[in-house]
Amino acid sequence: MPRILFVIATALLLVSATSQAETSPAERLAEAVRFKTISHQDRSKVDGDEFRRFHDFLRTTYPRVFTQLEVESINEFSLLIRWLGTDAELPPVLFTAHMDVVPIEPGTEDDWQQPPFAGIIADERIYGRGTLDDKEGVLGLLEAAEGLLAEGFAPRRSLVFAFGHDEEVSGRNGAAKLAQRMREYGWHFAWMVDEGGMVISDNPILPGKSVAIINVAEKGYLTLTLVASGDGGHSSSPPKISTIGRLSAALVRIENNPFPTRLIGPVKAMLEAMAPYAEQPQRFVFNNLWLTGGMVANTMAKDRLTNSFVRTTTALTMINAGVKENVIPQRAEAKVNFRLLPGDTPESVVSRIKELVGDPEIEVSYDQWNQIPGVSDHTGWGFAAISDAVLSVYPETVVVPSLLTAATDTRHYIDLTDNQYRFHGILVETSQAKSAHGTNEYIDIQSYVNSIAIARKMLELAAQPAPANR
Repeated sequence: MPRILFVIATALLLVSATSQAETSPAERLAEAVRFKTISHQDRSKVDGDEFRRFHDFLRTTYPRVFTQLEVESINEFSLLIRWLGTDAELPPVLFTAHMDVVPIEPGTEDDWQQPPFAGIIADERIYGRGTLDDKEGVLGLLEAAEGLLAEGFAPRRSLVFAFGHDEEVSGRNGAAKLAQRMREYGWHFAWMVDEGGMVISDNPILPGKSVAIINVAEKGYLTLTLVASGDGGHSSSPPKISTIGRLSAALVRIENNPFPTRLIGPVKAMLEAMAPYAEQPQRFVFNNLWLTGGMVANTMAKDRLTNSFVRTTTALTMINAGVKENVIPQRAEAKVNFRLLPGDTPESVVSRIKELVGDPEIEVSYDQWNQIPGVSDHTGWGFAAISDAVLSVYPETVVVPSLLTAATDTRHYIDLTDNQYRFHGILVETSQAKSAHGTNEYIDIQSYVNSIAIARKMLELAAQPAPANR
């Protein structure tokens, strides 16, 4: 490195070290929330300057990461960071998170206890959009890496960080481009960790115990568009069946005929892992799913919180028809969103819905959501490393594999690694987890500090050769 560059880099490190000494991890996360890195369905509404300013903040706040590691901007707004290991024979491990957040629903701004982008710290909490999803994931990993670099930590195995910028709108311009660059480099990972799992403090199945949920699979994503076409005209002379009536009848048939329940591998593994800690008769039920599985699935289907674990879900999300109260529309459109259990395919869902609709006057179309991740190994080294990291901070926690009922950027990386896990080590209550895309999103300060400690331990374990018994 030329001497002038060395002097500049050293000065930046000293300035930032002083700055970090004056602030806490909570204050740095609060500042990150203030950048409105919002993903919109209408891409023209995305404010690129907010992402650029956020990148500048990251570079200033974590100077060791951005000066000592290999950093590359991908498709302008995503970041690819490689921490080169000393043993080139060991395949790297991938850690991912995303910088973008969802918008605030118009009209709900006054419902927030604190303004959503103010980054307020109060009541031992950090408030704001992104505190759970997913700026805590980005900053938690950077905090952990910065701390290890300050101590001179040298990984045996290379570690890679991939931070996308459009996960909330499919990741096609962020994670997909990051994955493309990784393929160009010829990288293949031992395992990866994305967002999704967390430590639940009030799991209803095990009262009084915290449960760390490491997701080994996620549901597929599919949206169907249903369009009914027919005669329009003046409302004084309506047709026998209107487009709205035809479409409404089809939607009722779809909603009244949910997909059948079934207990899939990751959910079975979750219940079996909980069995030793459950009270009777629950313990017997979970230990004998070969006998009780059908009953368990049907019971879970009755509760909104657990229904999505045992079936491909159906959600009527959008409907659009008509331009005036006295005009019969010639076209009525609805969108129906499905979250697919592993084993179901977009083709099987479309076939079932067309059969339920049973109306040739209704067109059913969809955009293919490719690359649905498979089920990863919950007995392998990657899962064990995450579990050990959790237990190093929360030793009394029950660690279980599970199914993520949402979708993540993981799908863009499935050809780059055999095992994909989803976990960021934050401790939350069930009700708090729902705020991630809703109102009053927040994270407890101690939960965030502990998540950094878990991230640090994950990096340390991932950076070593796999244990001999793995």
